[in-house]
Amino acid sequence: MKFALFCKDKSGALPIRKANRDAHLSYIDDSGVVDQAGPFLDEAGEMCGSLVILNVDTMDAAQAWASNDPYAKAGLFESVSIQVWKKVIGA
Repeated sequence: MKFALFCKDKSGALPIRKANRDAHLSYIDDSGVVDQAGPFLDEAGEMCGSLVILNVDTMDAAQAWASNDPYAKAGLFESVSIQVWKKVIGA
């Protein structure tokens, strides 16, 4: 089952994002459940949030993944919402 995580960064939190980026990317690779991921960009082209598509069995598993993300542990996000998602188009 696929879940989409919509994560919005706190205002002024770009330094937190940059400081934890390597750990976040390692977590993505090590977990083996991320189908797609990438940052949202603001008008200046700076990272300001994340979209992560997980392939896990339950909402609880998606929430656990989100809670253990180094970005979340560092306090980067103002908000995180998780929604079941159905892939229709794309490889």
